[in-house]
Amino acid sequence: MPELKVCGVTDAAFACAAARRGVDYLGFIFAEGSPRRVTVEQALEIADAVSELPTVRLVGVFVSHAPSEIAAIASHVGLDVVQLHGDYGADEVSELKTAGYEVWALGGSAASDSADAVLLDGQIGEQRGGTGRLADWSLVTGLKRAGRRIVLAGGISAENISAAVATGADVIDVNSSLETSPGVKSVEKLDSLLGKLAMPE
Repeated sequence: MPELKVCGVTDAAFACAAARRGVDYLGFIFAEGSPRRVTVEQALEIADAVSELPTVRLVGVFVSHAPSEIAAIASHVGLDVVQLHGDYGADEVSELKTAGYEVWALGGSAASDSADAVLLDGQIGEQRGGTGRLADWSLVTGLKRAGRRIVLAGGISAENISAAVATGADVIDVNSSLETSPGVKSVEKLDSLLGKLAMPE
């Protein structure tokens, strides 16, 4: 069974509920312009709230921050993983790894070859994620064969999560399908998804 990440977390109550239900990763989006963007202070508040709960790892999503700024935010919030959606390369990945962070990078980017995991997300034009569109799931098999760790995101919901799991991805990344409005996650929707995840085909 793959690990589960819930991205675009914006409030502590939902984060705590997700952690108690065994979600493996909580994602904070620091990208400007996202309706799910959180400030460093908001992320720190949520991180503090889940710190005493069952083990959950924290992921920061970045598009245009410089590596030094990413490392400073990651250190302050207590992030475990840095997820790169922008125009980053091998040097930036190396810098962040040296700072002690696991790095996930968008597939097809210059950073993805040296990252710890390749993120497959649904893209529309220049919009590289958060679109709600399915990624190209057919890429998973080849990347896994090449020994890569895969994070599968984009349009995953209770309706298709079993099929997403069947791709063999290592982490399933869920975001907008758990929302009642952009940035507002629903515990009931999470429970529905977890119920489908637990059901054998």
